[in-house]
Amino acid sequence: MADLFADDPQPPAPPPAEGAPLADRLRPQKLEDVVGQEHLTGPEGAIGRMVAAGKLASMILWGPPGTGKTTIARLLADAVGMRFVAISAVFSGVADLKKVFAEARDFARTGKQTLLFVDEIHRFNRAQQDGFLPYVEDGTVVLVGATTENPSFELNAALLSRAQVLILNRLDAAALCKLLDRAEALVEHPLPLTDDARDALVATADGDGRFLLNQAETLFSIEIAAPLDPAALSALLHRRVAVYDKDREGHYNLISALHKSLRGSDPQASLYYLARMLTAGEEPLYLLRRLTRAAVEDVGLADPQALVQCLAAKDAYDFLGSPEGELAIVQACLYLATAPKSNAVYTAQKKAWRSAKETGSLMPPKNILNAPTKLMKTIGYGKGYQYDHDAEGGFSGDDYWPEEMEPQNFYQPTDRGFEKRVAERLAWWAEQRKAKGDG
Repeated sequence: MADLFADDPQPPAPPPAEGAPLADRLRPQKLEDVVGQEHLTGPEGAIGRMVAAGKLASMILWGPPGTGKTTIARLLADAVGMRFVAISAVFSGVADLKKVFAEARDFARTGKQTLLFVDEIHRFNRAQQDGFLPYVEDGTVVLVGATTENPSFELNAALLSRAQVLILNRLDAAALCKLLDRAEALVEHPLPLTDDARDALVATADGDGRFLLNQAETLFSIEIAAPLDPAALSALLHRRVAVYDKDREGHYNLISALHKSLRGSDPQASLYYLARMLTAGEEPLYLLRRLTRAAVEDVGLADPQALVQCLAAKDAYDFLGSPEGELAIVQACLYLATAPKSNAVYTAQKKAWRSAKETGSLMPPKNILNAPTKLMKTIGYGKGYQYDHDAEGGFSGDDYWPEEMEPQNFYQPTDRGFEKRVAERLAWWAEQRKAKGDG
């Protein structure tokens, strides 16, 4: 949890001043002091092994905010005696990179290798990312990039092929509590909180160590007569807004979780993920579109009312707006989660589309073609057509497939919900066709 932007290339970093933020004063001085990332920094972790060998490979540190990416990069340089240079992709351009690479080459001639830390590396465009490649390949720099976004989507394949992707964990409660213990030891004063309020403080951090320490620093700076309970803590401190970018991986992860929870008939989990997205500011109409898709993909004719519920929820939301209309979205979500499930419509569509592409331009049989002209009647259009409403049972059993094509079976209803009745009806029709064919 070191500073997020630094242009001083000379390690080690000076100790933080007495008045520096608490998070900086608690910045680890050794890799083993980094909390929550032991799977990387421990003796058997990728970083631990590299440090033990005294040789670093280029890497991308991928993880949520406040998990120690910058700190790990600086401590890596210290651990193997490398020169440390940090830049931020938010503030740096091509000219800055050229200067960094030129200086790194000069230092390399003196036997001093450079670790280049690039914060928010995903913010560099594709061309800028390609600019790193020759300097990484020839060893001018060891690149350590930090990103909160999925590297698979945000970084060039060429760059990824030259660097290891190391995933940092969201800090769990044990790691966050360890940070609070260190803060109390440094300040030499316990946090003015009850045990329940301390747990609540940890929960509000949402895995972000820097945010937690900033909240703790606020509590240390205020004169509080008696320990705060959770309600008093909530009234004093603003709750952390959940990390959620509507066009980034968090968005897609949550909508995937919502859709799969609906499909899995878990109304409680479905409602949780719906709430996560709505409270984080997701567009309600986007969620309504996704729910409607789930209605036809995962419920289908097992319960035809599922689609009606979703469209009604859309109309209700349009009419009421937020927050009143969000209750209609909740109702649609719960209806889908508790409805019988069938993907028979979805599967039938894929089969039919594939067959239509493969069979090309086959003509329907002449008996079901319209014959608006005398010529069409003369060549057999409409000849022998059986009007089903006049047939016994309202079913003629006629053959509607192109003559060059065998009848296909795209739609296969399940035995769940309304589709069970559909399956019985189709079976009866199949028997009637067979009987008429035998006759």
